[in-house]
Order: sequence, then C-alpha cells, then structure tokens
Amino acid sequence: MDHFLYRDGMLHAEDVPLSEIAAEVGTPCYVYSTATLTRHFRLFDEALSGMDHLVCYAMKAASNQAILKLMASLGAGMDVVSGGEYARAIAAGVPGDKIVFSGVGKTREEMTAALKGGVRQFNLESEPEMEALNEVALSLGVVAPVTVRVNPDVDAKTHAKIATGKSENKFGIPISRAPEVYGRIAQMKGLKAVGIDVHIGSQLTDLEPYRQAFTKVKELTQVLRDQGHDIIRLDLGGGLGIPYDRGNSAPPLPVEYGALVREVLGDTGCEIEIEPGRLIAGNAGIMLSKVIYVKEGEGRNFLILDGAMNDLIRPAMYEAHHDIVPLVEPAPGAEQSPYDIVGPVCETGDTFAKGRNMPVLKADDLVAFRSAGAYGAVMASEYNTRPLIPEVLVHGDQFAVIRSRPSYEEIINRDTLPGWM
Repeated sequence: MDHFLYRDGMLHAEDVPLSEIAAEVGTPCYVYSTATLTRHFRLFDEALSGMDHLVCYAMKAASNQAILKLMASLGAGMDVVSGGEYARAIAAGVPGDKIVFSGVGKTREEMTAALKGGVRQFNLESEPEMEALNEVALSLGVVAPVTVRVNPDVDAKTHAKIATGKSENKFGIPISRAPEVYGRIAQMKGLKAVGIDVHIGSQLTDLEPYRQAFTKVKELTQVLRDQGHDIIRLDLGGGLGIPYDRGNSAPPLPVEYGALVREVLGDTGCEIEIEPGRLIAGNAGIMLSKVIYVKEGEGRNFLILDGAMNDLIRPAMYEAHHDIVPLVEPAPGAEQSPYDIVGPVCETGDTFAKGRNMPVLKADDLVAFRSAGAYGAVMASEYNTRPLIPEVLVHGDQFAVIRSRPSYEEIINRDTLPGWM
C-alpha cells in the first residue's frame, strides 16, 4: 500500500495534488510520501516484535537527509556501504552504535572514520579486509566488533545483477570456510566476532530462498558456538521485493517474512538485524515527468518525456518495469493506445517502456512513474549535462523540496580549468 491515490480526478501524494508540486517545483522530480515511509518501516519493526531486533534501513535505496532523519526518528538503525553513507548517517543524527558498515571494498580511511565516530559492527566480506581492519583497530587502540558475511550459495531467483548469495557472486566468504575464518578472528587482538551476516539478493518475491539461507546460518551458529565463539547477533540483510507491476501478484509481506525468521531462528537466542531498503522506500516515491512531444513513428508512436535514463536508470540497467500513469485520472473505459515511452537522452537505451498501453496523451500532460522511491534519485547522474532532479517530501497537506535542482551555472562551476588554459 502507498499514499499516491486518485482523488477528485487527480493523482495525489497524501493530501497534495501532484499537479501542484509539478507547477511549483517543475518536472522531472521525485516525490516521497512520509506516511508511506513511516508505514513500511513500522511493518518490519512489528513483524519482528517479541524478538530482540534492530531494523537497519539500507540507505543505498534512498539517502536524502530528510528520509534518514525520518527513519532515525522512528528508531531505525542504518546499513551503510561507504564512507559517504556513514557520514550521511552521522549527519542525520544516527548514533554510531546503530550503524552497521557493510560493503565489499571498505578502505582503511573508511574504517578509521567509523571506528573514531562509532559503529555497531563491520560486516566483513573477505580475509584481506579482515586483516586490514585488525591493523586499523590496533593502530587506534580499539577493538572492532565484526560479523563475517557468509555466502550460502543460495539462488535468490532474482535478476542476475542484484543476486548476491550464489557462489559466483563477489560477496562474502563461502559458508564452508566460516569456521576457519572465525578461528582466525579469535586470534586477532583488534577484532571481536559478535555475529554472522548473510544477504542473498534484492527484489526477492519468494520466501523459500530465505528459508534455505537462514537454515544454513542457524547450523553455522551452532558450529561456531561449539568452537567457543560468542555469536549474539544474526544480520539477515534485506532484499524483500515490492510489486512494481500492480497487475502481478504481490510479493510476500513483512509479516510473513517475520514469521519465517521467528520459525527458523527464534530459538537461537540471537538478536536479529535486518536491512530493508527497497520495501521501505520503493513504493514511497514516484517520479513526476511531463510529455514533451507525441511523435508518430513507423508502426509505433512515441511519448517523449522530460524525464530520462539519467534520472531513473532502472529500466535501462535492469530492464525494470515501472507502472506509468497519467496525473489526470482516466475515465472508465477511456481509449488507450500503445506507446514507446522514452526520454530525451541521446541513447537508444533511454527507453522506459515499449508498446505500453496508455490513455491518449498530448504534449504537456503529466505522468507519474510509480514505485520509483528506491534506487531512483540515488543512482541518478548528470549525463548530457542534465541537472539532477529535485526531491520533494510530502507530509499530509504540506510539501517541501529536500534537494533542489542545480542551475547550469552551478554544474559548470564545479569544473576547474588547469593553469595553462
């Protein structure tokens, strides 16, 4: 469920007509719903009620400071994957003991910043990283709390580019080597193992891969405890999918995911950490865009929008589907026509949909890309010197720009010329 609904013939974000935002802010732009973000976080928190747990928002999905502040106010921890994300989390007021540092390529500089600023744990991905963190911690005279990300070789049955738990993926260590690696950690004076980490992929629409992975983690927990390791946390990652196409069946709900966690891992006595991102932010955001031209082609018609692949890369990168709807509610039984929906960037890949049936549209009509709140603004670029588009947060009948559109002058002035020019 989200809070983008038609009311009096016009698509609204909560109590704000999206046409009002388009008129004041311009298009394209991203619009987020506070009510949806809040609801989705609470669904996960409630799904694990009765268990010792922490919901760490995976901020790579959408990392605007306003969103992070909202998550922090709800009690969320943060899952960060870079020094920049760590700095964003700290700036948003998230305490270090609620920040989990993930990612396969943490640098020594990033490790140092997190150890000085405070961190709940590092999720280690490799033995070279483990050795580097031990050296950094010893140089600072501290002990770094760590988990090791294990790769359970489970097929998440998702898009190949967002699968992370198979043996050929770059993430984690083979689960079969975990006892040896934890044995090495026990000999390192700068590290203390506090748990196990696993994450098998993103946009999962079936709970069975989770069951397989969690069962393996439970077995490993007992093996490590038998060897004397004090395993007190299980970081289960995130990845639960959202319904991008509303005509398809919905993925499992957080409450069903929580029931599975309780069933498989409830008797381990471990604190449970989860790291949802897409399910919190995905359906909480839309991208507004305007039709520039309707172009008649040979055997097909094109809707040319002012939004482009640099603003929303998912269709070009992942062949991803987004429902695209007009802001003015179509009348029942209104005529529809197939369009190729494209942007103005000089790439054939700047295509959002092919042969998509839409109500008949004309230049200056407004459309909304649904389920664009996750991996939208955070993956945008200024390709073709197109300014990064604004982000807007709605709260009831209010809205505010939470990232403004830069001017061409601001973009150009970021460049510096060498002295010989």
